[in-house]
Amino acid sequence: MPFVEVKLYEGRSQEQKQALVDRITEAFVEISGTPKEHVWIVFRDVPRDQWGMGGKLQG
Repeated sequence: MPFVEVKLYEGRSQEQKQALVDRITEAFVEISGTPKEHVWIVFRDVPRDQWGMGGKLQG
């Protein structure tokens, strides 16, 4: 049973997240043969000021 954790900047719409769920699930089904009912996906929305990249806080 695949469990996918997606961390991203907060602010994505429910429609965008649904599109991601659809595509990620589709990829697991197509590539690994996993039944779609067994693919679990969780989103972790992180505020932009909590990310660091290239030695700098994003904010």
